[in-house]
Amino acid sequence: MPNGIRQFPRSRSNHLSIPDFQTLMLPLLELVSDGNEYTIAGCRDVLADRFSMTEEERNQRLPSGAANTFYNRLAWAKTYLERAGLLVKVKRGVFTISETGAKVLKNSPAKIDTSYLQRFTAFNEFRSKSTESSIEDNSISLPKEVRATPEEALDIAYKNLRDDLAGQLLAQIKASHPSFFEKLVVDLMLKMGYGGPDDNAGTVTSYGHDNGIDGVINEDTLGLDVIYLQAKRWENTVGRPEIQKFVGALHGKRAKKGVFLTTSSFSNEAIEYAKAIDPKVVLIDGARLSQLMIDFDVGVSTAQIYTLKRIDSDYFDTE
Repeated sequence: MPNGIRQFPRSRSNHLSIPDFQTLMLPLLELVSDGNEYTIAGCRDVLADRFSMTEEERNQRLPSGAANTFYNRLAWAKTYLERAGLLVKVKRGVFTISETGAKVLKNSPAKIDTSYLQRFTAFNEFRSKSTESSIEDNSISLPKEVRATPEEALDIAYKNLRDDLAGQLLAQIKASHPSFFEKLVVDLMLKMGYGGPDDNAGTVTSYGHDNGIDGVINEDTLGLDVIYLQAKRWENTVGRPEIQKFVGALHGKRAKKGVFLTTSSFSNEAIEYAKAIDPKVVLIDGARLSQLMIDFDVGVSTAQIYTLKRIDSDYFDTE
């Protein structure tokens, strides 16, 4: 390995194993110990190799999709080392090890984390002006083995709130009348862009007389094709027989496309059957249904908007 930095063994599992930003501090400092100038992009692959990261792990993004997870963690490791004075910025995006950082490595620390960095005055001054303490306490529910960057903490908190809202939506739907659910799925399809401005672009079949079809919606504004809907407000798993009944109803309408929505889930047999048949049938279970409702503002409203801002490096670049 370059600069004699150690190779980290890792255990393999079915779950992604990306080192958190504190775990990356010492390896990053070791990597730049030769005194040369480095960038985060230049360090990324070397350190990913050191931790034997898979391609999937290297490409994973934060839940929001806004950034690459490993790159984000590595960038924060660099930021914290800079704040403590162990790294020094040479110019925009370029850094090197400082004299203090070189002295730290001579003492062969077993690890460097935020606790270790507290011995440096510059880092404590940074901490006193930041909100990191609220990230490291128990106010945000994080897996015990994960120490999150600020962006990750926000993403995780957002995901927790979104998942809780999705659960509330499903509970509300299940408590409603079946006919309301049929109207809801038509409203959702319209919000997703099907149909068009015409008031008759989507309709609900008369409840109790639907013959296996709960709703009909135009696929496009001109109504060149139609999509038939089946809505099951169920608790039990939807099996293949129910999908077969829906397909039979589609054949009766000479339909080519259908969407089957349920508040529960589909069996593996139902899923595999839907993949192999003609007409085309899309299955939407309760988990996906609630997420789509949130994405397309069906049955929900915006409570608060937070704008996350970053330094505009171009503004401060005087070179």
